[in-house]
Amino acid sequence: MRFEASLGKVFDNADIVSDFTNYPDRPMPENPEGNVTTNTANGIATISFYHPAQNSLPAKLLDKVTAEIEKAGKNPGVRIVILKSEGDRTFCAGASFDELLQITDKQAGAEFFSGFARVINACRKSSKIVIVRVQGKAVGGGVGLAAAADYCLATEAASIKLSELAIGIGPFVISPAVIRKIGLPAFSQLTIRAVDFQSAAWAKEKGLYNEVYPDIKSMDEALDALASKLASYHPDALAGLKQILWEGTENWDELLAERAAISGELVLSEFTQQALQGFLGGKR
Repeated sequence: MRFEASLGKVFDNADIVSDFTNYPDRPMPENPEGNVTTNTANGIATISFYHPAQNSLPAKLLDKVTAEIEKAGKNPGVRIVILKSEGDRTFCAGASFDELLQITDKQAGAEFFSGFARVINACRKSSKIVIVRVQGKAVGGGVGLAAAADYCLATEAASIKLSELAIGIGPFVISPAVIRKIGLPAFSQLTIRAVDFQSAAWAKEKGLYNEVYPDIKSMDEALDALASKLASYHPDALAGLKQILWEGTENWDELLAERAAISGELVLSEFTQQALQGFLGGKR
């Protein structure tokens, strides 16, 4: 059996191709490069990202998200940061596979995966409480974004999957953040069962999600109430809590950079390159 054929079977079984296309998001303004916007009001900075490929995150968008988180963290008028994506069904499909196929050397690979490391570290180092809103499926780096939250709200449609092993890499960059939230046993299950989605209820039970709601409307009502209440608290108390929440992560700048280098090298392998091409070929 040729590799491509066996790989196609893996993707069929995993429903990787159809995971998102079966559930189209509501129509969004057409922007092939995606966008990141920030709205600030009443002490709350809401950072929204969008990409037409199921809210995947190419390098430029990752850098923009990082910059907006850092900017909000330095703004004395901001007390709470909300990170969300646009659309009704998909929170984030993770890394841009098109960009992964364009990586030609280890340095470029490490730099690409460092994009996710920078977002996680921006959430970690921000003096502001970061709330992540997950309205739909999260895969790979999308799970990492949820794990980078200080508090995370989701809907029942927000199932999660770490599919990296299926394409020949691993969730190395996001693993410290995910393990911090759900523990090593649950992370092992999520990683090894790379072709299976785990439900939002599972994610809440394991600690990734703090609250799960039946639909977007009820989640957003709870999110607005929570953010408004938190924004009324003493900013120094919130900053002190933030430090406590992230105790023991002081080495993450170096740790996540090392993990990015591992992923950056693996993505150059023949296995991973063929896996990515097989995935994109099946999607088109």
